[in-house]
Amino acid sequence: MERDSTTTNTPPRRHGGPFGGGPMPMGMPGEKAKDFKGTIGKLAKHLKPYWLQLVFVFVFAIASTIFAIASPKIMGNATNQIVDDYIAMKAYDAITAKLPKGVTLPAGTTGAMLIDKMPAAERDKIPSNQLDAIRALNLSSRPSFHFDAIRDIIVWLLVLYILSAIFSYIQGWLMTTVTQKVTYTLRRDISRKINRLPLSYFDKRTYGEVLSRVTNDVDTISQTLNQSLSQIVTSIVMIIGIIVMMLTISWVLTLITILVLPLSFILIALITKRSQKQFVRQQELLGHLNGHVEEMYAGHQVMRVFNGERSSVEKFNGVNDELYHSAWRAQFFSGLMFPLMNFVGNLGYVGVAVAGGWLAINNQLKIGDIQAFIQYVQQFNQPIAQTANVANVLQSTAAAAERVFEFLDETEQSQDAEVRATSKTTKGRVVFDNVVFGYDPKKPVIKGLSATIEPGHRIAIVGPTGAGKTTLVNLLMRFYEVDSGAITIDGINIKDMKRADVRKLFGMVLQDTWLFNGSIRDNIRYGAPEASEEQMIHTAQEAHVDHFVHSLPGGYDMELNEEANNISQGEKQLLTIARAMLAKTPMLILDEATSSVDTRTEVLIQKAMDNLMKGKTSFVIAHRLSTIRDADIILVMKDGNVIEQGNHHELMRQDGFYASLYNSQFQAA
Repeated sequence: MERDSTTTNTPPRRHGGPFGGGPMPMGMPGEKAKDFKGTIGKLAKHLKPYWLQLVFVFVFAIASTIFAIASPKIMGNATNQIVDDYIAMKAYDAITAKLPKGVTLPAGTTGAMLIDKMPAAERDKIPSNQLDAIRALNLSSRPSFHFDAIRDIIVWLLVLYILSAIFSYIQGWLMTTVTQKVTYTLRRDISRKINRLPLSYFDKRTYGEVLSRVTNDVDTISQTLNQSLSQIVTSIVMIIGIIVMMLTISWVLTLITILVLPLSFILIALITKRSQKQFVRQQELLGHLNGHVEEMYAGHQVMRVFNGERSSVEKFNGVNDELYHSAWRAQFFSGLMFPLMNFVGNLGYVGVAVAGGWLAINNQLKIGDIQAFIQYVQQFNQPIAQTANVANVLQSTAAAAERVFEFLDETEQSQDAEVRATSKTTKGRVVFDNVVFGYDPKKPVIKGLSATIEPGHRIAIVGPTGAGKTTLVNLLMRFYEVDSGAITIDGINIKDMKRADVRKLFGMVLQDTWLFNGSIRDNIRYGAPEASEEQMIHTAQEAHVDHFVHSLPGGYDMELNEEANNISQGEKQLLTIARAMLAKTPMLILDEATSSVDTRTEVLIQKAMDNLMKGKTSFVIAHRLSTIRDADIILVMKDGNVIEQGNHHELMRQDGFYASLYNSQFQAA
């Protein structure tokens, strides 16, 4: 049902479009929330019922991270054990090779005894790491690899890896459970909220804008909760843990590693400053491109009629070229991020390798420790990058959550008053008593309208565009509430009735047909699911649906697609009429119900409608005045008031506004 043109409020277009929005690269700031702290606080309230699960999530995340951090140090110990054993074996061979043939050392002889007896000049020639190994030797037998110690280290390493994996799995499982419960709650609240919002809310917004709350925004929140929340904890623990482990190995190497970080941050800031401008421009151009494609697709037929193909393609190519250059620059600058980060990281590796080698030569560090330290350096950049990325993701998530909470905080339609007892049988006497209403209270559309409709009468509502015809029906169905005055049905003010009870009294057929995904049978029975198959088919025959349904593949079981474009517009209209017929409501609203039907079918439908409307109070909004000549009462509206009323013959005799409208339609004839 279209609203009157005088009250139309066209919202700004939002473009999703076939080309999408394009993902922002890691580290690039996205959309920001207006009130970050307040939004995060509201999101925390939704997480509060699951605080115990979240505590376990954080505990398991921390434990998993600690086990992962400890692994390189343990692996370094294994390397040190192998190196020490190898040096000891080489030292033993070197000492025993200098002994005369046939000479053996007495039991209990140690390397330390020999070292003490060696001349200082000879002792200084031995490398310090070998000197320590010789001192620890038992020269009564040749040393060998300590496989038992190496095996124990490897077993510990495997245990840590397995525990880390198990804890990570449990943490992921718990976090996914919490996330899906929160997501379910948000979607449920949004769904319930939609049913409590007044129709005026949807008049001011596009369908896509409302749908994005349920889909895009909630999905963004879900993904962040599932991944980023635990990632924040693990990244912080990993940064602190790695620094602590590096300090236990060497404060010199740790200082070298940390000194490289400012260079990384400077490069990231410079690249972000250049690339962000291009990403913003890219998003703007994508909006223009999507809007143009959407417009050309929607108006494809009109565009071809006026030979607009060339100008359309030229405009597309112009925007597309700009988008290409902007996207190229954005991707190029953001693509420099990781090569430069790797370059800076390699500088750190060089510093660690040179300093570590010098420390090892001076016996201040072992080879296994250098190996473990290099592993920590590799791990160190990852949590820093993750923390920067999560910070930006949280901004986008807060913006999405803010939109969701703004939607949930929207002003709802007034609550139904205490319901008065209503008669089980509705007669259908409708009275408009000095009704005043405006979509904007300062600009009333209906101005003091009064009219009385007796039960079983057929009322036609006519008038120029913007006169308030559809608004009158919206008020009658309580899609909007009157500003003053009253509308009563059988003497009961509709404000004293539940909205659902008011709407149960009316069957409605709109000019714009609306069918649902599903079979033809399901669509006809939508308003009366309890109706039997025989009743459904009988109604379909009355509405002249049955004859064309049998020509369709599958008959009544044929599935209608999303746009229901596998049947004609006239057939859609017939199905909506059959749907209203089967509902068997005491009153009807018909908004130019036969406008999409050919003349021959219109005559048949009109006869069926005549039978359908017998004994029912029926409101017919008509633009073709030839279809309402048999109405009991015709309400002629202009500027929000009923200026004339009566039947067709009475109004024609008055030779007033109605007669002028009628004659203008048939002047040519």
